[in-house]
Amino acid sequence: MKHAIIIAHPNPKSFTHASAGAYADAVGLLGHPVVVRDLYALDFDPRLPASELPGAPDYEVRADVVAERAILSGVDVFVLVYPFWFNAPPAILKGYIDRVFGMGFGYRPAFGGTEPSLSGRRLASLTSSGAPDRWVRQTGALTAVKDHFDAHVAAVCGLSVVGHFHAGGIVSNITDEAFKDAMSDVFIQVSDWFGHIPGAGTSPLSGSQSGGLPLAGARP
Repeated sequence: MKHAIIIAHPNPKSFTHASAGAYADAVGLLGHPVVVRDLYALDFDPRLPASELPGAPDYEVRADVVAERAILSGVDVFVLVYPFWFNAPPAILKGYIDRVFGMGFGYRPAFGGTEPSLSGRRLASLTSSGAPDRWVRQTGALTAVKDHFDAHVAAVCGLSVVGHFHAGGIVSNITDEAFKDAMSDVFIQVSDWFGHIPGAGTSPLSGSQSGGLPLAGARP
């Protein structure tokens, strides 16, 4: 089972990147290969040009999107890793979904509309916010993202939603203990989603399987 970890955060030492590294470590211990798409490091252009709108007279998918689709073609699990900004995914991630998961990859034309092209594959999300878990849940912010981003993207593309792990209260002065607990929680969540990982949640994470993604000292 191959995983594409799609990261939307400009700081490589962020909690978001650390979560991605913990996820990579966890699935690596299960023997699952990983491909990492760090959108800021790639300098991905999230703007959907007129020429990529379905039905445009000069319709043409640009080279950067063609390359991304080729990289993702053999992926079984798409993992979106991002912070909540104004209770929504960062613009760069929304633009990536708009362009890469659009017509010709995520879905295709069909009589009366479209039909999904990624049936049988999966979608998982790891998110974080400065607001505490209680607030994010009580205000409906987390439910809204799950409904309007996870569920909708999955439905249009034919993906099965594995789950959505959210860590609240992630602030710049988070303690080392709380940070390590959060990374262990990611490990436990992956174990629940994809199969038992011996020692999940009981040992510090090393980053040995993460291809250099940071697992320590990271902050929002």
